[in-house]
Amino acid sequence: MSKDNENRQTTASIGPVVGSSHLAEGRKPSLSEVELALSMCGNGFHRWITRCMAAAGVADLGSLDVLVLHSINHRGRPKKLADLCLILNIEDTHTVNYALKKLQSMDLVESARQGKEKVVAITDKGEALCIRYKEVREALLFEAVDAVGLSEEDLSRVAALLRSLSGQYDQAARAAASL
Repeated sequence: MSKDNENRQTTASIGPVVGSSHLAEGRKPSLSEVELALSMCGNGFHRWITRCMAAAGVADLGSLDVLVLHSINHRGRPKKLADLCLILNIEDTHTVNYALKKLQSMDLVESARQGKEKVVAITDKGEALCIRYKEVREALLFEAVDAVGLSEEDLSRVAALLRSLSGQYDQAARAAASL
């Protein structure tokens, strides 16, 4: 029997791996499994991006700062605060605004006016940092992800599934807010 089959059988015999057994009771125990996995993955991802950025040369950025910086660098076009919040699915604009101020104070982004709107754009220093981050990411992460055995198609399917689940949680949040 392969090691994967042994692990699956062991897990199946003890039940789903969940963080809150009371949430796994009822119709959808697998959803509780997904929620624990999302939490673990999210926390691991946020820890990774801050440490990757530190390895790239800037240790003073939090995970939101890193995400905002990469979003601003995306396609080399200036971005509005509202667009950044939409892309990152962030409701609290003040957290993104704080990240923008921090990035601007480090000369990684700059702000300007585009008509009546304030926009932010990447600076040369910010772009160089994003390129260095990409190099560190490729050197440290790609081989480990390859070892899991997921193809490009598998990873794209996982991403699509996560985006779909995000929409379901957003819809449920709207419904909960109306109660």
